[in-house]
Amino acid sequence: MLETVRKAFRVEDVRKRILYTFMMLIVVRLGSQLPTPGVDPTYIQNFFANQTGDVFNFFDAFTGGSFTQMSVFALSITPYITSSIIMQLLTIAIPKLEEMQKEGADGRKKIASITRYVTVGLALFESTAMAIGFGRQGLLVEFNFVNAAIVVCTLTAGSAFLMWIGERITEKGVGNGISIVLLINIVSRVPDDFVALFNQFIKGKSVAKGLLAALIILAVLLVVVVFVIILQGGERRIAVQYSQKVKGRRTYGGQSTHIPLKVNTAGVIPVIFSSSLMQTPIVIASFMNKGNGTGIGSQILRCLNSNNWCNPENLVYSIGLVFYIVLTIFFAYFYTSITFNPLEIANNMKKNGGFIPGIRPGKPTVEYLTKILNYIIFIGACGLVIVQVIPYFFNGVFGANVSFGGTSLIIIVGVVLETIKQIESQMLVRNYTGFLNNNGKGGSGKNSFLGY
Repeated sequence: MLETVRKAFRVEDVRKRILYTFMMLIVVRLGSQLPTPGVDPTYIQNFFANQTGDVFNFFDAFTGGSFTQMSVFALSITPYITSSIIMQLLTIAIPKLEEMQKEGADGRKKIASITRYVTVGLALFESTAMAIGFGRQGLLVEFNFVNAAIVVCTLTAGSAFLMWIGERITEKGVGNGISIVLLINIVSRVPDDFVALFNQFIKGKSVAKGLLAALIILAVLLVVVVFVIILQGGERRIAVQYSQKVKGRRTYGGQSTHIPLKVNTAGVIPVIFSSSLMQTPIVIASFMNKGNGTGIGSQILRCLNSNNWCNPENLVYSIGLVFYIVLTIFFAYFYTSITFNPLEIANNMKKNGGFIPGIRPGKPTVEYLTKILNYIIFIGACGLVIVQVIPYFFNGVFGANVSFGGTSLIIIVGVVLETIKQIESQMLVRNYTGFLNNNGKGGSGKNSFLGY
């Protein structure tokens, strides 16, 4: 990775893209410190300090602490993430959107434009709900229409501006703009989490105990990161053979290729879906000041609260963890089923004269792809569950409550790996450009491969 970055800085165009991305990320972090006008930031901090739901740590990590500080970027890019997921689901349900997606670049531009409008609409809805709901309880210094309107406009504009920054990074930076903005927000909370771990497990202990605790923490993080890298990079390659076609004096086809099926086919989406569904009742109950009693409703809420899972003193609450695992596996199958269509893959292969060796084209190919895909989805979902459960285990047994859980680690590793691939592909394009500009004399060009 360091070698890739070192080589990237030797290429002028790639270096400019990296520096442009870096400057944009500085703007993101500066905006995360700007307070929203008319807001009392101590109210929201005190409110979340009294909450125990993991959803607040989860949301705070996604916003890079902007939400608890009620900065102008308090909503971060969560409205864009939500709108993107909604558009992906609607593309399957609405034929018109499905046609747009099949139109190529023009269709994707139209869908991206609609996604922007949906993002602004969601940001407007969320900011209005916050301004009215929290404003009446003390969020606003003075609750009136003008102050509420200022908060709504500020938060909506902040979310839209972050979306614009993400698109500029994609266009003029190293790519993956929205993912990189999300990455910098998550990473910004990591130092605070390490300080919390230090104060809890190392500070005040003897040298031997402190050193042992530090080694255990680093070992756990290293194992999880390595596991995530393996999970993100693992894939099953299905061999495909194309038959030869003779047209005139030329022969077409006949080559062998493969269909790469990622082990983690759905990415981090199943974890986000299941976590959001599990924590929504807790959020609603917190807003209504409910859930602190001894009734069955309160007991159910405690089961849904991830902070109560894996606690040796109250193992009964870990029933919620079992339900969470089932939801994660379900959403892994559900999301993959709407984003990967074996029937469409089989039809495209048949049209182009392709077939899987040993499998007949048509229905047998669809059944074979579906069978392989089901195995892969289950393995990927189990991997996601392992990554997500490890932080819950240490939280329940040792009380190590930090904002970077399994979801954050999956996002960090995934975005870093994808960004490195983007940089390498941009350098490869520059290498080809330098080779062609020098009429095949690759070694003499400024951006040639040998020049590295």
